[in-house]
Amino acid sequence: MKLIILDRDGVINVDSMHYIKSPEEWVPIEGSLDAISFLNKHGYTVVVATNQSAISKKLFSLSTLDEIHRKMQDELMKKKGKIDKIFYCPHIDEDECLCRKPKSGLMEKIKEHYNISLKKVPAVGDSARDLEAYYKSDAQPILVRTGNGKTVEKNKTYPKNTLIFDNLLEASKFIVKSE
Repeated sequence: MKLIILDRDGVINVDSMHYIKSPEEWVPIEGSLDAISFLNKHGYTVVVATNQSAISKKLFSLSTLDEIHRKMQDELMKKKGKIDKIFYCPHIDEDECLCRKPKSGLMEKIKEHYNISLKKVPAVGDSARDLEAYYKSDAQPILVRTGNGKTVEKNKTYPKNTLIFDNLLEASKFIVKSE
């Protein structure tokens, strides 16, 4: 199985410091949906691992999160792409859960769900939290310069084996070419 793990906010869609709280606020980053479709066409199963602390902060409900994800999937379908499964952490740091990135609980759930090792599985994020969780799981951390990516790169707060690309489409082309 060819698997790729993506963060959501800042990788697939435009991020907001005020959170993406409705389907209307969910706006894809240019080229990100094309990237997912491209990966699907090349046999990749695409999954999302995303922190969604706004749920615990009562900024929106689980049903609203489902609506946001339905919009994302609907937009992807128009590009002949799809995300196989979305793994999310609804907690805040103070909950001390095991799933909130930079902890590796979401990665463990992915591993269990697909019954595979994540060793060298490409995992794309835009934050140090993402990259740390990927690194702890033996996945290949990939930083994109969208979302928080430029700040993370500038501050050098990422694992040494991190690959860096301007956006998800550029990273996707590299991943497929490197097979």
